[in-house]
Amino acid sequence: MSLDLSGERSALPDLFALGEPPPLGVVPKRMHAFCVRQGRFGAPAKAWQREVIPTPTIGPKEVLVYVMATGINFNNVWASLGYPVDVIADRQNKGEPEDFHAGGSDCSGIVWAIGEEVSEVAVGDEVVVHSGWWEPNDPWVRSGNDPMLAPSTRIWGYQTNYGSYCQFARAQSHQCQPKPKHLTWEAAGCYMLCGSTAYPMLMGWSPNTETKDDVVLIWCGAGRLGSIAIQIVAAYGGKPIAVISDEDKRQFCLDKGAVGVISRKAFPDARHQEPRVGPLGQGRACIWQGDLGLPGRAKESGDRL
Repeated sequence: MSLDLSGERSALPDLFALGEPPPLGVVPKRMHAFCVRQGRFGAPAKAWQREVIPTPTIGPKEVLVYVMATGINFNNVWASLGYPVDVIADRQNKGEPEDFHAGGSDCSGIVWAIGEEVSEVAVGDEVVVHSGWWEPNDPWVRSGNDPMLAPSTRIWGYQTNYGSYCQFARAQSHQCQPKPKHLTWEAAGCYMLCGSTAYPMLMGWSPNTETKDDVVLIWCGAGRLGSIAIQIVAAYGGKPIAVISDEDKRQFCLDKGAVGVISRKAFPDARHQEPRVGPLGQGRACIWQGDLGLPGRAKESGDRL
């Protein structure tokens, strides 16, 4: 249903305070956003500043989402540092004009405007937004392959602009999924990126995919990625074992579905041990890189981690 507000638009301000949304479907000319600029690259507390910027326009397959809650991810710590990638310069090299990065890769919110070719969602829908962005006509995606491996794929709100730290986030329509009704805005706004990371780690690397009764060791079990991984393993009938750093996290992991919990503090000398090579099926091997959760390196070409 379209809104006829033609007689009221001239009386509406071009900027609305946070927490005071405009009438549904009305898009103001300007919006609040937390942004990074190259001149203040550094620690996040300094680099991220609240600004007023133009509200972005949308393409035919895009939407504007009025953000109700946003998650915080480490990719926008990198953005604030300008390292390892200056995301502003990277986009400018691709032809985008903005001299700021308005980031954020997780959110819940309300669809506020849609492009003319959007059919998946409607204005007023309550949604969560996943972080996978790709060119609509990417041949890899259109062939039915995993979009996250497509040449054009970007992480929304890190490699793209106008993410979830904006009052109005710009996203592709396929990124919008229905908000779970039993979750608060805050809870709904912080799980999609970690969920879309944990799931393919467990299910996306055949033949090393989790199956019923598998015992799965999950590092940092009380963290965002770990706690979602526990729930995925449990949902598929596996047996998640959580690794924690403090005993006060034990019950949290058990409540999420872990069948066992290992505290790193029970092994105080593990931090100083040399990386160990252990079997990983089919004659392959991997290196367990200490106890800091750092990615290991394959011993030989073709090894699986």
